Amino acid sequence: MALTLGSAPRKVWQTLSSIKTGVVLIILVVIFSAAGTVILQRPMTDPDDMQRAYSPDMLRFLDFTGLTDVYHTRWFIALLLLVSLSIIAASIERFPNSWRYYARPYKSPDASFRRVLATQVSIPILQEEQGLSAAERAFRKMGLRAERIVRPQSFSLFSERHRVSEMAVYIVHASLLLIFLGGIVDALWGWRGFIMLTPGSQTSAVELRTGATRTMPFELRCDGTGEEIYADGSPKRWWSKLAVVKNGRDVARKEISVNDPMVYRGVRFYQASYGRTGKIDRLILNVTPANDPKAQPREISLAMNQPVVLDADTSVEMTEFIPDYVVQDGHVYTRSNDVQNPAVHLVVTSQKTKKAVNVWFPEIPGFAENAASPYTFDPKDLKTGYYTGLQVSHEPGQWAVWAGVILMAIGLSFVFYIVHQRYWVVPVHDADTGAITLWIGGAANRNRDAFEHKFEKLVAEIKKELPAQARATRSVRTAQIAGK
Repeated sequence: MALTLGSAPRKVWQTLSSIKTGVVLIILVVIFSAAGTVILQRPMTDPDDMQRAYSPDMLRFLDFTGLTDVYHTRWFIALLLLVSLSIIAASIERFPNSWRYYARPYKSPDASFRRVLATQVSIPILQEEQGLSAAERAFRKMGLRAERIVRPQSFSLFSERHRVSEMAVYIVHASLLLIFLGGIVDALWGWRGFIMLTPGSQTSAVELRTGATRTMPFELRCDGTGEEIYADGSPKRWWSKLAVVKNGRDVARKEISVNDPMVYRGVRFYQASYGRTGKIDRLILNVTPANDPKAQPREISLAMNQPVVLDADTSVEMTEFIPDYVVQDGHVYTRSNDVQNPAVHLVVTSQKTKKAVNVWFPEIPGFAENAASPYTFDPKDLKTGYYTGLQVSHEPGQWAVWAGVILMAIGLSFVFYIVHQRYWVVPVHDADTGAITLWIGGAANRNRDAFEHKFEKLVAEIKKELPAQARATRSVRTAQIAGK
C-alpha cells in the first residue's frame, strides 16, 4: 500500500532513528576511514610512489572514486552528515523516556513488579520497623544511602547508586557528533599543502594538494636542516630549525622532527622529507701554480658564479655543477639530482690575454682543458645544498575532534565501569497467615554477575542485623509479661 503524505516523513524519521541504521552507517564510516589509512593518500604521497604502488588502471579507479583522498570527498562528507543526523534522530526519539526514567526513579515497587524481578529474596521478620531498621543499618555498612518511602498504607526503603550511568549513552552520542563535526569542518574549510625550503630561505606560499598556491599571513624561514643516521647508514631522524616571521621580526621558533611538529595560529608544520637539492654550496680546492708544482698549495673556496682571484692576472670561477652527469651525443647531461656521479666545470681566465681555460673535475675527454690551465686544482671537499620538505595543514575542526575523543573516553568509562544499582526493601504481609516477610530486591543495568555478588552480601548483612533486633524484641516482651 502506498504511503500517504503524512506517513512518508514519519517512515523516513523511523528509518533514520533506527539503531540498525545508525550501526550500519557507523560501520561504513569505519570501513572508509580504514581505507584512507591503508590506501596511499594524495597529496602526502609522492606521485612517483603512487605510480609504483598501483597499476595505471587501479590508480585511475582509486582517483575516480576518491579513495586516494577519502577524507575530502563529497560522498564521505555526506556520509558523516548522514550518520550525524541518524545519531541526533535516535537520541531525540529515545531521550524523553530516558529522562523520565532518570528524573523520576521507581522507588516503591508494587506486587506485580516484585513478582517478576529477577533478583529478590524474602526474609521472615517479627515487625515491619524491625526489618526496615535492620536493612537501614546494613545499607550504611555497605556504603549505601537508604531513603524511606512513605505511602498511605505502606513503608519501604529505596537506595541507588550511579543513576547518571543511564545517561552515558548520550555522552557517547555527543562525543561522536563532535568527532564527525570536526571531520566535516576540516573537509570543508581545512587545507593541506607542501613547502620546500633550503637553509636561509623563507616563504609564505604553500602549494596545495589541488596544485593551487595559498599565501599564509606570515612567512616561514628555515634556519637549518639535517639528518641523523644509524650505524648502517639508514636515516634515523630528520630535523629542521624553523622560524615564523611576521612584520619583519621572528615571532616563533622551533626545531621540528618527524613526530614533533610546529604549530602557529592553527597551522601545523610537519617534517615530511629531507634530501639534496642537486645544487652546490661550496667547493673547497687546493691550488698550485702549474709552473711551480713544489710550491705550497693554497686553499680556496668557490661558490657558483663567484670568481676568486688567484693572482694579479688570473681568476677562477665555478660555472657549472652536475650532481649526476652522463656524456651523450657530445654533450654533458644531468641524469638525476642525486649526488652520485658529480662533475664540476671551472673557468680559469687571464686578464691580459682574455683567454678562458675550461677545467673539469673529473677530467672529461673532449671538454676538459686541464693541462692548459696556469694552475692545477686538487678538490678537497664538496658541500652540496639540502632541502627540507614540510607538510603544512590547517585543520580548524581539530578542537572538536579532540573534545569528542575526551568526551567519548568519559562516556565509555561510564558505560563499562559505572553501573546503575537499585535496591528495594519492602515489608510484606501475608493476608492468610498474618506473617510478615522482608522482601529485598535489586537490579543493575549491566555487569549482572558482579551485582549478584554484591546483592548477596547485602542480604547477608541484613540477616546479621535481624537476630540482634529480634532478641531485643523478645527480651522486651519477657519483661512486660514478668511485670504483669
